[in-house]
Amino acid sequence: MSAETLVGLDAVSFSYNGEWILDAISVDIKRGDFLGIVGPNGSGKTTLLKTILGLLKPDRGVVYLFGQRLSQFRRWEKVGYVPQRSEYRTLRFPITAEEIVSMGRIGRSSVFFGFERDDKQAIEEALQVVGMGEHRKTLISHLSGGQQQRVLIAKALASRPELLILDEPTVGVDVETQGKFYELLRNLNRERGLTILLVSHDIDVVRKEVKSLAYLNRRLVYYGTTKEFMRQD
Repeated sequence: MSAETLVGLDAVSFSYNGEWILDAISVDIKRGDFLGIVGPNGSGKTTLLKTILGLLKPDRGVVYLFGQRLSQFRRWEKVGYVPQRSEYRTLRFPITAEEIVSMGRIGRSSVFFGFERDDKQAIEEALQVVGMGEHRKTLISHLSGGQQQRVLIAKALASRPELLILDEPTVGVDVETQGKFYELLRNLNRERGLTILLVSHDIDVVRKEVKSLAYLNRRLVYYGTTKEFMRQD
Protein backbone atom coordinates (compact mmCIF):
# COMPACT_ATOMS: atom_id res chain seq x y z
CA MET A 1 0.00 0.00 0.00
CA SER A 2 1.31 3.44 -0.98
CA ALA A 3 2.44 5.79 1.78
CA GLU A 4 0.05 8.33 0.25
CA THR A 5 -2.95 6.07 0.80
CA LEU A 6 -5.01 7.45 3.69
CA VAL A 7 -7.87 4.94 3.47
CA GLY A 8 -7.46 1.41 2.19
CA LEU A 9 -10.19 -1.19 1.87
CA ASP A 10 -9.14 -4.73 1.02
CA ALA A 11 -12.09 -6.95 0.01
CA VAL A 12 -14.29 -5.56 2.79
CA SER A 13 -17.66 -7.29 3.25
CA PHE A 14 -20.39 -6.66 5.80
CA SER A 15 -23.64 -8.52 6.39
CA TYR A 16 -26.77 -7.85 8.42
CA ASN A 17 -29.35 -10.52 9.25
CA GLY A 18 -27.73 -12.86 6.77
CA GLU A 19 -27.83 -10.35 3.90
CA TRP A 20 -24.69 -8.86 2.38
CA ILE A 21 -24.75 -5.07 2.61
CA LEU A 22 -21.16 -4.71 1.36
CA ASP A 23 -19.60 -7.32 -0.87
CA ALA A 24 -15.81 -7.41 -1.37
CA ILE A 25 -15.16 -3.65 -1.57
CA SER A 26 -11.57 -2.67 -2.39
CA VAL A 27 -10.44 0.96 -2.78
CA ASP A 28 -7.37 3.08 -2.06
CA ILE A 29 -8.08 6.73 -1.25
CA LYS A 30 -4.99 8.85 -1.80
CA ARG A 31 -3.88 11.97 0.02
CA GLY A 32 -5.42 15.06 -1.57
CA ASP A 33 -8.32 13.22 -3.19
CA PHE A 34 -11.89 14.50 -3.16
CA LEU A 35 -13.97 11.34 -3.48
CA GLY A 36 -17.72 11.07 -3.77
CA ILE A 37 -19.36 7.78 -2.82
CA VAL A 38 -22.70 7.56 -4.60
CA GLY A 39 -25.40 4.99 -5.19
CA PRO A 40 -29.10 4.33 -4.65
CA ASN A 41 -30.74 4.16 -1.22
CA GLY A 42 -29.79 0.93 0.53
CA SER A 43 -26.63 0.48 -1.53
CA GLY A 44 -24.37 0.41 1.56
CA LYS A 45 -22.91 3.93 1.40
CA THR A 46 -23.37 4.85 5.07
CA THR A 47 -22.44 1.31 6.12
CA LEU A 48 -19.16 1.74 4.24
CA LEU A 49 -18.42 4.99 6.06
CA LYS A 50 -19.15 3.44 9.44
CA THR A 51 -16.88 0.53 8.57
CA ILE A 52 -14.07 2.94 7.73
CA LEU A 53 -14.64 4.77 11.03
CA GLY A 54 -14.63 1.55 13.05
CA LEU A 55 -18.27 1.94 14.07
CA LEU A 56 -19.06 -1.34 12.32
CA LYS A 57 -16.77 -4.35 12.07
CA PRO A 58 -16.59 -6.06 8.66
CA ASP A 59 -17.28 -9.77 8.36
CA ARG A 60 -14.42 -10.11 5.92
CA GLY A 61 -11.56 -8.02 4.64
CA VAL A 62 -9.31 -5.38 6.18
CA VAL A 63 -9.64 -1.61 6.63
CA TYR A 64 -6.50 0.55 6.76
CA LEU A 65 -6.19 4.15 7.95
CA PHE A 66 -2.97 6.05 7.33
CA GLY A 67 -1.15 2.81 6.56
CA GLN A 68 -2.26 1.00 9.73
CA ARG A 69 -4.84 -1.69 10.24
CA LEU A 70 -7.94 -0.10 11.70
CA SER A 71 -7.60 -2.27 14.83
CA GLN A 72 -4.21 -0.65 15.50
CA PHE A 73 -5.09 2.92 14.53
CA ARG A 74 -5.20 5.43 17.41
CA ARG A 75 -4.64 8.86 15.84
CA TRP A 76 -8.30 9.74 15.48
CA GLU A 77 -7.56 13.47 15.58
CA LYS A 78 -6.38 12.98 11.99
CA VAL A 79 -9.95 12.12 10.97
CA GLY A 80 -12.84 14.59 10.96
CA TYR A 81 -16.34 13.11 10.70
CA VAL A 82 -19.57 14.93 9.88
CA PRO A 83 -22.57 12.60 10.31
CA GLN A 84 -26.00 13.21 8.86
CA ARG A 85 -27.64 16.13 10.64
CA SER A 86 -30.55 13.88 11.60
CA GLU A 87 -28.12 11.89 13.77
CA TYR A 88 -26.79 14.98 15.56
CA ARG A 89 -29.01 15.37 18.63
CA THR A 90 -26.99 18.29 20.03
CA LEU A 91 -28.65 20.52 17.42
CA ARG A 92 -31.81 20.43 19.55
CA PHE A 93 -30.19 21.76 22.72
CA PRO A 94 -29.51 25.40 23.77
CA ILE A 95 -25.87 25.36 22.72
CA THR A 96 -23.96 27.92 20.66
CA ALA A 97 -22.09 27.37 17.42
CA GLU A 98 -18.79 28.00 19.20
CA GLU A 99 -19.57 25.45 21.90
CA ILE A 100 -20.29 22.79 19.29
CA VAL A 101 -17.05 23.56 17.44
CA SER A 102 -15.11 23.37 20.72
CA MET A 103 -16.21 19.73 21.06
CA GLY A 104 -13.86 19.02 18.19
CA ARG A 105 -10.91 19.68 20.49
CA ILE A 106 -11.93 17.03 23.00
CA GLY A 107 -9.30 14.33 22.87
CA ARG A 108 -6.59 16.79 21.84
CA SER A 109 -6.59 18.68 25.13
CA SER A 110 -7.34 18.25 28.81
CA VAL A 111 -10.71 20.00 28.87
CA PHE A 112 -10.92 19.42 32.64
CA PHE A 113 -8.45 22.30 33.02
CA GLY A 114 -9.99 24.39 30.25
CA PHE A 115 -8.90 25.01 26.70
CA GLU A 116 -5.37 26.21 26.09
CA ARG A 117 -4.28 28.89 23.62
CA ASP A 118 -3.77 26.40 20.80
CA ASP A 119 -7.27 24.98 21.35
CA LYS A 120 -8.87 28.41 21.23
CA GLN A 121 -6.90 29.27 18.12
CA ALA A 122 -7.99 26.05 16.40
CA ILE A 123 -11.65 26.71 17.30
CA GLU A 124 -11.51 30.28 16.01
CA GLU A 125 -9.70 29.21 12.85
CA ALA A 126 -12.31 26.53 12.13
CA LEU A 127 -15.18 29.00 12.57
CA GLN A 128 -13.52 31.50 10.24
CA VAL A 129 -12.71 28.92 7.56
CA VAL A 130 -16.37 27.95 7.21
CA GLY A 131 -17.56 31.56 7.38
CA MET A 132 -19.34 31.24 10.74
CA GLY A 133 -17.17 33.53 12.88
CA GLU A 134 -19.91 36.15 13.19
CA HIS A 135 -22.34 33.50 14.43
CA ARG A 136 -20.14 31.99 17.14
CA LYS A 137 -22.50 33.01 19.95
CA THR A 138 -25.69 32.11 18.07
CA LEU A 139 -27.68 29.14 19.34
CA ILE A 140 -27.37 26.28 16.88
CA SER A 141 -31.15 25.88 16.80
CA HIS A 142 -31.45 29.46 15.49
CA LEU A 143 -29.26 28.79 12.44
CA SER A 144 -30.43 27.65 9.02
CA GLY A 145 -29.78 24.10 7.83
CA GLY A 146 -26.86 25.24 5.71
CA GLN A 147 -25.34 27.20 8.59
CA GLN A 148 -25.74 24.24 10.92
CA GLN A 149 -23.88 22.08 8.42
CA ARG A 150 -21.03 24.59 8.31
CA VAL A 151 -20.81 24.50 12.11
CA LEU A 152 -20.59 20.70 12.05
CA ILE A 153 -17.80 20.92 9.47
CA ALA A 154 -16.02 23.45 11.69
CA LYS A 155 -16.29 21.02 14.60
CA ALA A 156 -14.64 18.35 12.46
CA LEU A 157 -11.93 20.81 11.35
CA ALA A 158 -11.14 21.92 14.91
CA SER A 159 -8.94 18.86 15.44
CA ARG A 160 -6.97 19.91 12.32
CA PRO A 161 -7.58 16.59 10.54
CA GLU A 162 -5.94 15.32 7.38
CA LEU A 163 -9.05 13.40 6.32
CA LEU A 164 -12.62 14.74 6.34
CA ILE A 165 -15.54 12.29 6.04
CA LEU A 166 -19.09 13.54 5.44
CA ASP A 167 -22.34 11.57 5.28
CA GLU A 168 -25.12 13.10 3.12
CA PRO A 169 -24.03 16.66 4.01
CA THR A 170 -26.47 18.51 1.72
CA VAL A 171 -29.71 16.77 2.68
CA GLY A 172 -32.38 19.34 3.50
CA VAL A 173 -30.58 22.41 2.13
CA ASP A 174 -31.56 24.46 -0.93
CA VAL A 175 -29.71 24.52 -4.26
CA GLU A 176 -27.98 27.86 -3.62
CA THR A 177 -26.73 26.67 -0.23
CA GLN A 178 -25.51 23.43 -1.83
CA GLY A 179 -23.42 25.43 -4.29
CA LYS A 180 -21.78 27.45 -1.50
CA PHE A 181 -21.23 24.28 0.50
CA TYR A 182 -19.38 22.53 -2.33
CA GLU A 183 -17.35 25.67 -2.96
CA LEU A 184 -16.22 25.50 0.68
CA LEU A 185 -15.22 21.84 0.30
CA ARG A 186 -13.33 22.52 -2.95
CA ASN A 187 -11.38 25.29 -1.23
CA LEU A 188 -10.53 23.04 1.72
CA ASN A 189 -9.35 20.36 -0.69
CA ARG A 190 -7.41 22.64 -3.01
CA GLU A 191 -5.95 25.24 -0.66
CA ARG A 192 -5.43 23.17 2.49
CA GLY A 193 -4.74 19.81 0.87
CA LEU A 194 -7.52 18.22 2.92
CA THR A 195 -8.51 14.76 1.72
CA ILE A 196 -12.31 14.55 1.53
CA LEU A 197 -14.60 11.52 1.43
CA LEU A 198 -18.26 12.36 0.88
CA VAL A 199 -21.35 10.17 0.68
CA SER A 200 -24.41 11.30 -1.27
CA HIS A 201 -27.41 9.83 -3.06
CA ASP A 202 -27.45 12.80 -5.48
CA ILE A 203 -25.12 11.56 -8.19
CA ASP A 204 -26.02 14.30 -10.69
CA VAL A 205 -24.75 17.00 -8.33
CA VAL A 206 -21.81 15.17 -6.78
CA ARG A 207 -20.20 14.05 -10.02
CA LYS A 208 -19.82 17.72 -11.02
CA GLU A 209 -18.12 18.68 -7.77
CA VAL A 210 -15.65 15.93 -6.80
CA LYS A 211 -12.41 14.66 -8.33
CA SER A 212 -13.25 10.96 -8.29
CA LEU A 213 -16.27 8.73 -7.81
CA ALA A 214 -17.07 5.38 -6.26
CA TYR A 215 -20.47 4.07 -7.39
CA LEU A 216 -21.72 1.55 -4.87
CA ASN A 217 -24.57 -0.91 -5.05
CA ARG A 218 -23.46 -3.35 -2.37
CA ARG A 219 -20.61 -4.15 -4.73
CA LEU A 220 -18.25 -1.56 -6.19
CA VAL A 221 -19.73 -0.86 -9.63
CA TYR A 222 -17.32 1.95 -10.57
CA TYR A 223 -14.24 3.56 -9.04
CA GLY A 224 -12.26 6.20 -10.91
CA THR A 225 -12.29 9.80 -12.13
CA THR A 226 -15.48 11.75 -12.67
CA LYS A 227 -14.45 12.46 -16.27
CA GLU A 228 -14.20 8.77 -17.08
CA PHE A 229 -17.49 8.08 -15.30
CA MET A 230 -19.34 10.69 -17.35
CA ARG A 231 -17.74 9.33 -20.50
CA GLN A 232 -19.20 5.90 -19.71
CA ASP A 233 -22.56 7.29 -18.59
